[in-house]
Amino acid sequence: MLLAIDVGNSQTHLGMFRGDELVEHWRFATVRDATADELATVIAGLLALRDLRMSDADAAIVSSVVPQLAQEYEQVSLRYLDGTLGVMGPHLKTGMPIRIDNPRELGTDRLVNAVAAYERCRSACVVVDFGTTINYDVVSSQGEYLGGVIAAGVEISLEALSQRAAKLPKVHLEAPDSVIGKSTLGAIQSGVIYGFAGQVDGVVGRLREELGEEATTIATGGAAGAIVPFCDSIDEQDELLTLTGLRLIWEKNRS
Repeated sequence: MLLAIDVGNSQTHLGMFRGDELVEHWRFATVRDATADELATVIAGLLALRDLRMSDADAAIVSSVVPQLAQEYEQVSLRYLDGTLGVMGPHLKTGMPIRIDNPRELGTDRLVNAVAAYERCRSACVVVDFGTTINYDVVSSQGEYLGGVIAAGVEISLEALSQRAAKLPKVHLEAPDSVIGKSTLGAIQSGVIYGFAGQVDGVVGRLREELGEEATTIATGGAAGAIVPFCDSIDEQDELLTLTGLRLIWEKNRS
């Protein structure tokens, strides 16, 4: 079995695969100063909820946008997984050419998503990842990573709004009853939901125009469920896209 770990700035997504089947997956808060032992405790506890153990994993792969946690997960591997962990980086084969100025600055989560999306579409595609940031990643019909767009994420915007405007409350991410807000709360919810939906449609439209060909757009990430229903440009939504990409990359590197 394969343990796949996607470490984001806000949340960590953990999945256990048996072959190409995702047996179970979990999300937990990313704690930047967590130690290897603390991480192992969390993972073991989550696995136990489904009568699984860390020793059931024959291999593991992690993508981390938090550098210090990548090092801690390597220690988890050495102490609890017999050193079977693969950490996303230049040494791992992805099968995807990277056509940007400096390939080393590309976030591993963005590359993993691109690999999964292209495997799914086998044609030009755009991934919209609703995480701490909103990442737009573009893949050509030839399977090349072309680049993308990074914008401030939904949660960041909500936190900034409540912190910088003293009279504005922090709100839950849900659609209001109407676009025209009848209260401060409704007005903020409308601005966030429809504002981000408009951003997504605008950016994706420009990306497709510049790409010059049809491109399937796939949404993923924790905030996707709240925004995607109000977008016209999203073709598919897949919360498991990154975990799937990690599995695919592990399979490319097994030999």
